[in-house]
Amino acid sequence: MAKTSPGEFVNQVRNEARKVVWPTRKETVTTAIMVLIMTTLLAIFFLGVDAVFSSIVKFLLGLLG
Repeated sequence: MAKTSPGEFVNQVRNEARKVVWPTRKETVTTAIMVLIMTTLLAIFFLGVDAVFSSIVKFLLGLLG
């Protein structure tokens, strides 16, 4: 494997950085809103699942005592 000089490495990094396509403001806002919606839905879902399991455990423990 050929070694790359620090100057050549910096040039390669700059060339690759020019190829990056940054998202628009609209895309960023849309993605952030979708993340918030999905996070909220998952939080509600896991709250429900936790409540169901909690009820089951309380019922089973009630049978013992």
